[in-house]
Amino acid sequence: MDYTKLAQLLFGDVTDTPEALEERFPTRNLPEGAVVTRMAPSPTGFVHLGNLVMGLTAERMAHQSGGVLFLRVEDTDAKREVPGAVEVLIDTLKHYGISFDEGATIDGDNGSYGPYRQRQRAGIYHVYAKKLVSEGMAYPCFCTEAELAAMRETQEANKETTGYYGKYAMWRDRSLEDIQAQLDAGNPWVLRFRSTGSIENQFKFDDLVKGKLTITENDVDHVLLKSDGIPTYHFAHAVDDHLMRTTHVVRGDEWLPTLPFHIQLFKALGFKLPKYVHIGPLMKMDGTSKRKLSKRKDPELALTFYKAEGFPVEAVYEYIMTVLNSNFEDWRRANPDSPADSFQFSPKKLNPAGSLFDYAKLTDVSKNVIAKMDAQKVYTLLTQWAKEFDPEFASLLEEKPDYAKAILAIGRGGKKPRKDLATWQEAKPYMGFFYDEYLQAPEFNEQFSKETVATVLRKFLEKFDIADDSGVWFDKVKAITEEIGFTTDMKAYKADPDAFPGTVADVSTFIRQAVTGKTNSPDLYTVMQILGYDRTVARIEAVINSL
Repeated sequence: MDYTKLAQLLFGDVTDTPEALEERFPTRNLPEGAVVTRMAPSPTGFVHLGNLVMGLTAERMAHQSGGVLFLRVEDTDAKREVPGAVEVLIDTLKHYGISFDEGATIDGDNGSYGPYRQRQRAGIYHVYAKKLVSEGMAYPCFCTEAELAAMRETQEANKETTGYYGKYAMWRDRSLEDIQAQLDAGNPWVLRFRSTGSIENQFKFDDLVKGKLTITENDVDHVLLKSDGIPTYHFAHAVDDHLMRTTHVVRGDEWLPTLPFHIQLFKALGFKLPKYVHIGPLMKMDGTSKRKLSKRKDPELALTFYKAEGFPVEAVYEYIMTVLNSNFEDWRRANPDSPADSFQFSPKKLNPAGSLFDYAKLTDVSKNVIAKMDAQKVYTLLTQWAKEFDPEFASLLEEKPDYAKAILAIGRGGKKPRKDLATWQEAKPYMGFFYDEYLQAPEFNEQFSKETVATVLRKFLEKFDIADDSGVWFDKVKAITEEIGFTTDMKAYKADPDAFPGTVADVSTFIRQAVTGKTNSPDLYTVMQILGYDRTVARIEAVINSL
């Protein structure tokens, strides 16, 4: 077979050369040890937690080493592409703080190693396809769908491994005349890789997460170019990662079965193999067993879920770090005020088997993150979230910013700040009573008569002075308690509950419910200070009149 003639027959219009492409995309001028890596998602319209896990892994490796992180859109599978998915992908990753140095953007490409969308790189792939054909490493295959289906049926009937290999690779050694006849007839063809591997052979391979693996060679003649000239993922990623000078490939371990072919392909192309970081799946407990997070079963797999719930980006980032590196929590305890991105991330500390996703733990992490924010930051982030997910609430927050910030400042600061909020979605139930629009009528404990409650509230109004400090304020509450025969001695009450009709805690609860509509709220004295004298009195009077 004259492979040079075959290459010219198939790719006669390709005039560019691998050497010219090497010059166009030179080795990057970066410090020694700098990691160049990428996120390379498919635009299917679903951006999930796994994307973020891999994105943060890649981002930390690149930026901690003084390297480069780029975004490449792998859109070679036109059937799966969803219109607008690229924009959703870019916006979502941006929201979660994945900072790309170059790559695809909503407005086009940014960087010298593009295009960064694979469908725009068809001409580049054809240069290397021509090279492989000319070296006898690839060939055209004119098999029809019916022929491939029949081949698979035969293999299954014989209990053989399915695939295009060995005696089933019917176009591997066909003559130039046969190929020419098919081309003259206008029949469609795909370009296949000519594998030189054998499943009888194995070799060792080092993965940065999985460690040393035993790999069986690939013997399948996989497709490199589809009939429309667009490459498969396998071929495209090899060419792109080489020309974009990728040093590390971060991807899910579902790609491990294709690793033998990828190693083989890089070698055939004469490319240096990047280091691979195969990340295990995210799992959750389902009863007493673990299973992978599922798009169908688990809404928390979608990144849009966390935005809608109102988890701050910082909290999601912080939680993902605990998932990725087991030593992050120890580091956080030792560095409570340090930014999370100052933690020295290591891919070698990833769990090879995958990580367990724990929603309750995410909630706890988020509470800690929000508790450390000042009122201004909480107000800004809460308002941004509410504008998208609760516009009415956002309008109230923006109408009186200082009022909202005063509410959000309650219990903030100090060594033990309150941890009332885990998500922005919880803000309205937590603070809504400060706004008359959301104030709910209280439901008092039926253990106490309406007359008792009304008496407490009237006595409180008689004594209430907004200028009192918190100590004087509470002394008045205790005085009311004793006036109605309740007790301020909680120890005595616990020792003999039947000796007293109620306690100072009950009296405080009556007042709290009248002012807030709730049995639980932030510090009641502070609440009244923020509401002011007139609104506090008006609320209590309204409750008295309703009893």
